[in-house]
Amino acid sequence: MSFDALFSTSICYGNGAPQAGWTLALPITLPLAAILLLYVAGANRLWRRSGRGRRLRSRQAFQFAAGWAVLAFALVSPIHALGEHVFAAHMIEHELLMVVAAPLLVASRPTAAMMWALPVQLRQIFGAAGHANTLRAIWAFISRPVVATVLHGAAIWIWHLPALFEAALQQGFLHYAQHASFLGTGLLFWWVLLPRPGREHARGNAVMHLFFTSLHTGLLGALLVVSPKLWYPANAAGSDLWGLSPLEDQQLAGLIMWIPAGLIYGGAALLLVAFWIQTSSRRHQAPQELRIV
Repeated sequence: MSFDALFSTSICYGNGAPQAGWTLALPITLPLAAILLLYVAGANRLWRRSGRGRRLRSRQAFQFAAGWAVLAFALVSPIHALGEHVFAAHMIEHELLMVVAAPLLVASRPTAAMMWALPVQLRQIFGAAGHANTLRAIWAFISRPVVATVLHGAAIWIWHLPALFEAALQQGFLHYAQHASFLGTGLLFWWVLLPRPGREHARGNAVMHLFFTSLHTGLLGALLVVSPKLWYPANAAGSDLWGLSPLEDQQLAGLIMWIPAGLIYGGAALLLVAFWIQTSSRRHQAPQELRIV
């Protein structure tokens, strides 16, 4: 099979009726299967070696399973095939990748479990690579909150440029690249901003970046809603499948980006504010209790 055939849109959207087919293309199913097998094998090995923290690891395993299931649903179920013909379905798929699957996978902290699935020699190689000065410098740069936020926002806005968006509909490789950039920058964004032990001081910064992302994605969604012109005519060819006109399809897609997705970014920011206040109150109470004693 040639490179172009492997990433062609016909394979990308499966066989049979394109409006409702399941996508079983190898560039999608193989990575999904590999990620799941690595996590299951590594988690089992890690759990057998340590009996401590089982409740925490159970919660993380549930988060990983939920995130992987959402990811698989977005990329394999008929919603993926419908996304070629219905813009609203395409938008649902994108938001599932960025604001549902990505934060769930990040919250599960799967890296340790997946590393434990590898042979010792490979773990040592990856460990040595992770300590290489060049890679550490690159990671230190892109994992800054402002850089992660800009990269995530840039991926969203650039891929929604009409010429690039419609090119991705016609060329399977670009379509895969679009989804990979949405998921990849989403994972980076949530990894940098979600709270982790030892990073309580960064919650205020994370709140600001989450609210900013909620605002600019909401702006893009609002522009889609109020625009009297079709941005992506090729993606509205099957809007009647959902009983919509092409312009109504675009408006529904804009609403999906504007309200549900914006609520997730904004809701995450509000949760961080609550955790921040709770942590600060505990920090102030501790010295008082010591003085009383």
